[in-house]
Amino acid sequence: MNVEAHKEQLGFQAEVAQLLKLMIHSLYSNKEIFLRELVSNASDACDKLRFEALSDDALFEGDSELKIRVAFDKEARTVTISDNGIGMSRQEVIDNVGTIAKSGTREFFSALTGDQAKDAHLIGQFGVGFYSAFIVADKVSLTTRRAGLTAEHGVRWESAGEGDFSVETVEKAARGTEIVLHLREGEDEFLGDWRLRSIIRKYSDHITLPILMKAEGKDEEETVNQANALWTRPKSEISAEQYDEFYKHVAHDFEPPMLHVHSRVEGKQEYTQLLYIPSRAPFDLWDRERRHGIKLYVRRVFIMDDADQLMPSYLRFVRGVIDSADLPLNVSREILQASREIDTIRAGSVKKILGALDDLAANDAEKYAGFWKEFGVVLKEGVGEDHANRERIAKLLRFASTQADSEEQSVSLADYVGRMKEGQDKIYYITAESFATAKNSPHLEVFRKKGVEVLLLSDRVDEWMVSNLPEFEGKTLQSVAKGELDLGALEDEAEKQAQEKESDEYKELVGQIKAALGERVKEVRVTLRLTDSAACIVADAGDLSANLERMLKAAGQKAPGAKPILEINPRHPLVQKLKAEAGKERFGDWSSILFDQAQLADGAQLEDPVGFVHRLNSLMLALSQ
Repeated sequence: MNVEAHKEQLGFQAEVAQLLKLMIHSLYSNKEIFLRELVSNASDACDKLRFEALSDDALFEGDSELKIRVAFDKEARTVTISDNGIGMSRQEVIDNVGTIAKSGTREFFSALTGDQAKDAHLIGQFGVGFYSAFIVADKVSLTTRRAGLTAEHGVRWESAGEGDFSVETVEKAARGTEIVLHLREGEDEFLGDWRLRSIIRKYSDHITLPILMKAEGKDEEETVNQANALWTRPKSEISAEQYDEFYKHVAHDFEPPMLHVHSRVEGKQEYTQLLYIPSRAPFDLWDRERRHGIKLYVRRVFIMDDADQLMPSYLRFVRGVIDSADLPLNVSREILQASREIDTIRAGSVKKILGALDDLAANDAEKYAGFWKEFGVVLKEGVGEDHANRERIAKLLRFASTQADSEEQSVSLADYVGRMKEGQDKIYYITAESFATAKNSPHLEVFRKKGVEVLLLSDRVDEWMVSNLPEFEGKTLQSVAKGELDLGALEDEAEKQAQEKESDEYKELVGQIKAALGERVKEVRVTLRLTDSAACIVADAGDLSANLERMLKAAGQKAPGAKPILEINPRHPLVQKLKAEAGKERFGDWSSILFDQAQLADGAQLEDPVGFVHRLNSLMLALSQ
């Protein structure tokens, strides 16, 4: 049937055009990966067809033998990769080939340095897939038809990778996708049988579908790869390089993984898991809705991508496959959500990953530090999400602390407990919006004086984490910025008596400051926690911390708005000056400045910054006269 071709010229998304230029130059030294990427895409397309055909086998169109073909033509200088997978409709071609639908795109481009070696890692980490064709080709033609559509709904996409592409309606008798690469001058190495076969065996030997090429000098095709599932082979028969290449295929990553877990579980349930932890965090790590870590297979038949029921959100960086021998082939997401078998597989998979992290932390501190730098903030979410494994996760946590005064998060809770002072019964911490704010907080002054370590928490998730981690190994976690200071056995009797005496001496001043500040504070009191600062802000024991309240407001959520407590240091010259000014004209201004300074030191934004500046300027002028 002849159809009138419907052809249109469209422009690349700006990010695609930018990516193409960067990729061609940065990845040129490893240009052979184009074949790995295109074969991986073809494999994914066949897996998707197999899955959709579970509920509609008419999609096979009488041909259920899925395969990938690779061919070359020396005279035309082309390499062709084709598959009989799911294919694409016209709209899918426009949506998927010419745009980058990834969260984190802006962050990706802002992270590029201009250094080709460093950018190559970033580009590989971001994932380029189809666009890798332009590393070796100056023109790419893609012809496709989605399974289930008739022949006249074929689509041809063409581009020279220079800013625009054409999309044309064509006839295509067979479903699936064919990609023809017109090689650049100087890329003749890819027009040889041996070279293409060696690349396929190197990068794609594990793909479960047959990858076919014509035997040299013959017309019949032969399978180039092993075409069996890597995870079904005995571990002793799989090399480290094969494990790494399978990871790159399943994760669409260019770098090898940090570690992998491969195990077969037998008993009431049978399943195999091959799970990986990447070397670097993906750019969409913070998109909790975007889950594409675990591929689910049933008896080596692909069922679905991004099976989020198989791994909790706080382990969303884990990649790999799980192959069940017990689940039905027609399993759906709805069935997965209510499946006891899936709950068992999930629990077993989490146990394996946490076990691998336990081993890494115990045996390779440097490598674990690399893991923590990439994924530590996400792992912290598990304290609140996975109560069954909370203690195990707590042992894996790492923090900055006053012990090192370094922003590096390297202190475990076990390290902290091992260094606790004699008589100390609490794990002290402070939360703040930045490391600098936490490190320089006036709340730490008495702890530094006594040599008591305090954990410095400045990740956004930390407030959530500590609210779900009340204790560790019998030691209560205590914020140094909440409630009255209670150092227990660390506070000697002389200090207690001195504080009681100062509280009596300054009782009248405390009342006057409270009256001057009015509804801005819940309470004013004398404190022992300050040695150098004049005052600090403290949250009541049952209230939200000031940092959490600010975070909730910044996120557009309602916060209770509890009033803070102002604690003053009676030994500070400014407080002593304030006592001398009691009852005088400027006492209210002095009290407001003291309170505003304490808020600023706590990382808060002043409600009336202009008023603060005017009061400060007025007092400075008065003092200079």
